[in-house]
Amino acid sequence: MKGYTVVEMFAGVGGMTHGFLLEGFPVVAGFDSDENCKYPYEANNPGSRFNLKKIEETTPNEILNLFPENHNKIFVGCAPCQPYSSYTKKKNSPGEKWKLIDLFGDLICSIKPEVVSMENVPDLVRYEKGRVYDAFVTKLKQVGYYISEYPEVFCPQYGIPQIRTRLIFFASKFGKVNLEDPQYPSDKYKTVRDTIYHLEHIEAGEISKVDPIHRSSRLSEINLRRIRSSYPGGTWRDWREDLIAACHKKASGASYRSVYGRMSWDQPSPTITTECHGYGNGRFGHPEQNRAISLREAALLQTFPADYKFVEPGKPVYFDAVARLIGNAVPVDLGRVIARSIRRHLEKYDG
Repeated sequence: MKGYTVVEMFAGVGGMTHGFLLEGFPVVAGFDSDENCKYPYEANNPGSRFNLKKIEETTPNEILNLFPENHNKIFVGCAPCQPYSSYTKKKNSPGEKWKLIDLFGDLICSIKPEVVSMENVPDLVRYEKGRVYDAFVTKLKQVGYYISEYPEVFCPQYGIPQIRTRLIFFASKFGKVNLEDPQYPSDKYKTVRDTIYHLEHIEAGEISKVDPIHRSSRLSEINLRRIRSSYPGGTWRDWREDLIAACHKKASGASYRSVYGRMSWDQPSPTITTECHGYGNGRFGHPEQNRAISLREAALLQTFPADYKFVEPGKPVYFDAVARLIGNAVPVDLGRVIARSIRRHLEKYDG
């Protein structure tokens, strides 16, 4: 069997890359346009070089030159998913980022890697009635790829402790790529308790003495009263009238039941988003401590290792910036699932 080498586009802080490395794949480089990703990507993924570049500035030859001769080329990526998410579409601001999928397809067709994988939100398949996604798939089929689509991968079934559903896409020159079977039935899902219970107790606004990423946002006095009145699985509908936000008393706000909620110890967490550090942004309240989850807790729920570095030593830690890096990441353990599926595929067709 020939060797194999991985390059990642839209690499972020390296969630996908780290998953591949843990499964024994050499990942030579990751590309991303966010300079804040460079330190965490390289600090946690030795041997993988971060390239600060937009996809529209990246040439096929630049990527081709990263692959050793006589190696199977594996090209992976997760284009920013905000344009395709139901939340963004409700705000009517999809922007121009949908073009990134088209540019990703162009690069694939020029580079012609043996195997491609893409992770994204399920709504990509339905975005603009499927035109964006269908054009991407058609483009790859026209140059000879076998396509494998898994549009509703439920992450708890793969050991990821959050209610997160993702699109997993494969393209291969050899044949169909089979995503590995789920290993976790519903009574074996990893939970919030399994993932963060062991961490040091901190108050709202406090920073751990041993881990600067284990820090929680400050809460206003009204939000402290609200979280003290909340229980796991409950909603703001359980509060006294004087605690309910004015916007939720309106008909337009009545459906937002999960904001200002606590997580439940013995269930997976909700999907970790870029706003996961804010108690009012979703069900991001700690199950029993009167605060929102910390940045480290969010990273653990994204299956990053406990010592994953997000900020260079001596540099300030900004909640919004680090939460965005964590929330945008591919869960590391999902990266491992994708890597194992590709390895079995290569062993079958090129072993």
